Amino acid sequence: MTPATLRSSAYSNFAARAYAARPELPAQVAQWASARITRTWIEARLDALCQTCGTGATLNEAALKTALRRLRTEVFCTVMERDLVGDADVAEVTGAMTDLAELTVQRALSVLSADLEVLFGEPRGPGGERLTLGVVGMGKLGGRELNASSDIDLIFVYEDDGETAGGQRAPLTTQEFFSRLGRRLIAALAELTQDGYVFRVDMRLRPNGDSGPLVCSLGMLEEYFYVQGREWERYAWIKGRLVSEGESASAQRLARQLDAIVTPFVYRRYLDYGVIAAIRSLHLQIRQEAQRRASMRPDKADDIKLGRGGIREIEFSAQVFQLIRGGQVAEFRIRPTLAVLARAAAHGLISTTVRAGLTEAYLFLRKVEHRLQYRNDAQTHAMPVAPEERALLAESLGFADYAALMAKLDAHREIAEGQFDEIFANKMNGQGGRGVAEDSAASWIWSSALADDSAGEELIARLAGLGFTDPAGLLARLTSVWNSSRYAGLPAKSRERFDIVAQRALEAAQSIEPPERRGDTITRLFDLLEATAKRGAYLALLTEYPAALDRVLSVLGGSRWAAGYLIRHPQLLDELLDDEAIASPFDWPEFKRSLRAHIDAADGAEQQMDLLRHAHQAEVFRILLIDLAGHLTVERISDRLSELADAVLDVTIETVWKQFPKRHREVPKFAVIAYGKLGGKELGYASDLDLIFLYDDPADAASDIYAMFARRLVTWLTTATGAGTLFDVDLRLRPNGESGLLVTSFESFRAYQIREGDAANTAWVWEHQALSRARYCAGDAEIGEQFEAIRAEVLVMPREPGVLAREIVAMRERVEVGHPNRTEFFDIKHDRGGMVDIEFIVQFWVLLHAREHREFVRNAGNISLLRIAAECGLVSGDEAERIGAAYRLYRKLQHKLRLDGMEKARVEPELVAQERAAVVGLWGRVFGGI
Repeated sequence: MTPATLRSSAYSNFAARAYAARPELPAQVAQWASARITRTWIEARLDALCQTCGTGATLNEAALKTALRRLRTEVFCTVMERDLVGDADVAEVTGAMTDLAELTVQRALSVLSADLEVLFGEPRGPGGERLTLGVVGMGKLGGRELNASSDIDLIFVYEDDGETAGGQRAPLTTQEFFSRLGRRLIAALAELTQDGYVFRVDMRLRPNGDSGPLVCSLGMLEEYFYVQGREWERYAWIKGRLVSEGESASAQRLARQLDAIVTPFVYRRYLDYGVIAAIRSLHLQIRQEAQRRASMRPDKADDIKLGRGGIREIEFSAQVFQLIRGGQVAEFRIRPTLAVLARAAAHGLISTTVRAGLTEAYLFLRKVEHRLQYRNDAQTHAMPVAPEERALLAESLGFADYAALMAKLDAHREIAEGQFDEIFANKMNGQGGRGVAEDSAASWIWSSALADDSAGEELIARLAGLGFTDPAGLLARLTSVWNSSRYAGLPAKSRERFDIVAQRALEAAQSIEPPERRGDTITRLFDLLEATAKRGAYLALLTEYPAALDRVLSVLGGSRWAAGYLIRHPQLLDELLDDEAIASPFDWPEFKRSLRAHIDAADGAEQQMDLLRHAHQAEVFRILLIDLAGHLTVERISDRLSELADAVLDVTIETVWKQFPKRHREVPKFAVIAYGKLGGKELGYASDLDLIFLYDDPADAASDIYAMFARRLVTWLTTATGAGTLFDVDLRLRPNGESGLLVTSFESFRAYQIREGDAANTAWVWEHQALSRARYCAGDAEIGEQFEAIRAEVLVMPREPGVLAREIVAMRERVEVGHPNRTEFFDIKHDRGGMVDIEFIVQFWVLLHAREHREFVRNAGNISLLRIAAECGLVSGDEAERIGAAYRLYRKLQHKLRLDGMEKARVEPELVAQERAAVVGLWGRVFGGI
């Protein structure tokens, strides 16, 4: 076979020269190109070349260099041939070049280390342990994304300082030994010989760059990260990984220690929006450098890597999600760009359409990149200028002409550019990272004028001009913040962002209606800013995303409770960016699946507890945002909150059991039964959970095992971690109350509830009242079914009407005594004619009539049960509707007052006079004479 029969020979000047220098190579490439290039094949070729180039079983440094360079030519030409004929995709090209780099690094290290150890002995640590040189691949090598003619970015590290064991020469320090080894490794790869080179090596990413030592210990690296590490280095280290890693104990130990140092440097524990500005700045520097080079070489101006919409912008658009979220979500701690885009789409951070567009653009750009580099084996990303070169490039990619190629290329770049600008560019609401106009009232108010006593009248006038109804009160709040030590002690960058947010908020307040809400909204915003100021990421988020600030103001103005919730859980600010999540339907099976996956990937119980809390808080906040937008009724809000509690309880049971040391089976025979508001699916935002625990397990030690498990479960639910608490739990409704066991066997629970022959015992009526609103909510579904059967059995037991009525009236009186109201306002829940009256009437009907009317057994909620009562003839349809409407209004008012931060839901009596009269009238007819 002649070189002319190969596509690579016709297209690549480099290949043509290589085939001329090695006449046997064309036929070999033709044969090798018939199958996908694998790491196994590359390693086999390396073994063969080393044996050929070496002398017998030995391989000296000169022979090593020859073998490595010949291998590189073979892999380069073979992968090029497969790509040009359409048999290799981008993944195969980049994978083959990455495998080549890793194998050549590892083989060179092996040969050169052995040679140096003969002279100086093995490198040893302080404890005598053998040490190895770690070669960290950065950039595209680390991400397994090497292009066809890429250089490789390396960093050399080693575990600890020590010295070699000594050999033919005097011992060396490990620093000196590994420095010599590093220099020889670079030469083995990058030195230009008659056979070419293997890879150009770039060491500038190491600590302190060219001025730093060639190799560094892990201790030095950690100190550098802590003291000098910059934001752009965090970005660079995202892709860093050991490419020299072997199976030896020292290599594995080095890998673990390196990961423990790098991970906390790259990935912050909290959401990190401050990195947006850092990457924007880095990108600006790169673009300025590209423009500078372009001005010097106008014929090379169209750069598909560094130009607008190029490869680098897609990489930045993906990796910003890693830096922002990788500290909390381990799934983002990955390296390949396309894999990151897939994770971002899976988490709803970009749409599937955006992900598809960026993926296609990335693959096309990489394909063009490889075509550019095949021509002369040059590290170039510039589109050609000469007409013949343009025509050749277009033809190699299957386009009729260069204009058609550019149309396709520009379409992809437009997509990449648009997504990059959406994340990074200063175009958001026309502001991006900037504040308001310098001559605006807001800019004048939030300024050093706050420290000037003589400016008070002017400041009040300007606040009044912005529509604040109590400008003096707000001025006092602003002045206290401006003069506070907390604000003064902020780092310069955080204080700059604080100022931007404050000025924007003051300006935006003009659009808040009614005007009476403006002062409260801004006051709450400053409460939030003070609470979060030390976490610069949150200030960065509000600075970078003006739309998020608008939503914050909406939340803060809409609800005092919501404001407090946001201040306690500021990580929820991130949720304000997710339009898709806010608009998407609730999918609790998917919520549980995703939460389980995150928990399984978490590092230890503490992080798992935090993940449970963050997930619950995020969903509560999502419900709250939809609520404040007026898209959910009170009933639907309670349904969603109850469903969320069920889902979180279910996942928590699974998680705690997996870690429970006493577990004797794979899945616990354990269930959670909900009473009260959760049982009736009437949960509010701050409701506690009334729970009991049941088990049904024949194991001898089941009682002790599940008692211990229940205690641990309650600890997981109620303990305050750095992420807050999950739920407040009330267990007093369990059999025998506070004196009873924490967890009850199913049979004991049944016996306690049924009490054969004693159903009319008035001491248990209140428990049966509670049971009317109880339901299975989490854990073992079979126990749940059995509980529902017991519940039905209890509710349909025969009861004597007079005895039952007297007991419920007596219970109502005890509730009234326990909740005195000495104000002139009406207590929506506890006063006569309120919610408790309606609930007790419904419970009376359920307990008295469920035997004849089985519809009452359903845990359908009070309004539905009132309709059932009308169908059974216990009340007229019109009256049932009136009482149901009263209950709905009471719940709506209670909900609104709780959102406004009121602990007790009390209103002007005139507001609900008709509803109250209707309820009192019904109570009199149901319980009259008692």
